[in-house]
Amino acid sequence: MAVFRVFLSWTAQALLVLLFLVFIAFLGYCLYIKYIHMKYDHIPGPPRNSFFFGHSPTFLRIMKNGGNIHDQFLEWSETYGAVYRINALHFVLIGTTCPATTKEILMSPKYPKDKFLYKRLFSLFGQRFLGNGLVTALDHEQWYKQRRIMDPAFSSLYLRGLMGTFNETAEKLMSKLSEIADEKTEAKMLKLVNCVTLDVITKVAFGVDLELLKNNNDSLFPKAIETCLKGMVHYVRDNLFEFNPKNRPFINEVKEACHLLRTTGAQWIQERKTAMQNGDDVPKDILTQIIKTAGKEESMTKEDEELMLDNFVTFFIAGQETTANQLAFCIMELARHPDILEKVKKEVDDVIGMKHDITYDDLGKLIYLTQVLKETLRIYPTAPGTSRDVHEDLIIDGIRIPAGFTCFLSSYVTGRMDKFFKDPLTFDPDRFHPDAPKPYFCYYPFALGPRSCLGQNFAQMEAKVVMAKLLQRFDFTLIPGQTFGILDTATLRPDGGVVCLVKHRNHTQ
Repeated sequence: MAVFRVFLSWTAQALLVLLFLVFIAFLGYCLYIKYIHMKYDHIPGPPRNSFFFGHSPTFLRIMKNGGNIHDQFLEWSETYGAVYRINALHFVLIGTTCPATTKEILMSPKYPKDKFLYKRLFSLFGQRFLGNGLVTALDHEQWYKQRRIMDPAFSSLYLRGLMGTFNETAEKLMSKLSEIADEKTEAKMLKLVNCVTLDVITKVAFGVDLELLKNNNDSLFPKAIETCLKGMVHYVRDNLFEFNPKNRPFINEVKEACHLLRTTGAQWIQERKTAMQNGDDVPKDILTQIIKTAGKEESMTKEDEELMLDNFVTFFIAGQETTANQLAFCIMELARHPDILEKVKKEVDDVIGMKHDITYDDLGKLIYLTQVLKETLRIYPTAPGTSRDVHEDLIIDGIRIPAGFTCFLSSYVTGRMDKFFKDPLTFDPDRFHPDAPKPYFCYYPFALGPRSCLGQNFAQMEAKVVMAKLLQRFDFTLIPGQTFGILDTATLRPDGGVVCLVKHRNHTQ
């Protein structure tokens, strides 16, 4: 019994010591948060919801209510000026709309991507997601090696060779819309353009025909991408989400969706590599180009192989989702503005006429359509913002910001501010007329500088081909009673789905 009492005494003492250490650690963390507050509280910003969680409860409330978190950033920018502060635990996020600061941070490689955010995108709930691919790589040398491998596959010369695929896949959408027009049924445009952009990226990147429009969307990929995006929002914005037992079924769905994308991509990559090693004829697509270019590297490690896979998962997410959303928003705005719609139709008729295939040279002549697509991305940047870590003191709009913060830059916010664009919520493609003043670092839907989107020319070529064929062949009007809200699912998409009635155009008029 004496030994037992001694054991209990030691256990109690150890527990007391542990509790004391926990208390000291907790007190130390509290003091550190207080120090961070004192360090940055001279910067204007909204009142914190709580000492510990800062402004996080505001974001969680917006998410819970299905709102758009970027509207909150816009409100704060208009209330507090060109620079404002956001707190969450010991993290400090500085939002800015200052064009000079935007230029300084995005155009220079010395400001790395936000470590907290992009490390969270490495995996979702423990399942590798974007890994260390082009979007998420934090190390400059690691990113530069990948970019060097990828660049030839997105060169102007190579993209010209993709016009056939763009035309062929867009034609499948035209056939589907023709059926819908003949049957006088509703066209759910967001869903249809999602199928088109996913068909394009799988065909161009992997040489695989999913035929989503023919197969009545009978594919796991669109659902997997949507599930990953939803999971990404919760994983990044709510640190406690995975610890709630009620969320376990959804978390398992997200992990399965990530697994599906990666295992399928790995299978396609390996099949292509084997075919190339055997001397078989292979498509001259992006996958072949990347494998050939990667083979020129002095060494390819297992991690390099994983990086290749990371980038194809990135293509699935970024190369498909964002372009589809841009197309849907564009259709929505054109249907709401008949005068603009008629003007862009006339340009398409003048440039394309009744031609079946659109050429690369035709795209350069579609000047007003280009303006329409740019204006769509001004109001609805489907990838609304980016963030960088700043490890040195900065002065933004006359306010000194001590080093050690993350800077958030939002093209959504600046695109909707009157000080940059007069009547910002008015859809006006003439803002991007060739003779109009160029926006000065307040319009960057594809980011800017060395880490700007590699696929932006690819995406806009694809969008032009799809829109030109749609405008050439069909009239479309929105079904009455739709909402025009924005759904925030990491990317931005039309909440109403852009449901239209479509009719064959009468070119005899």
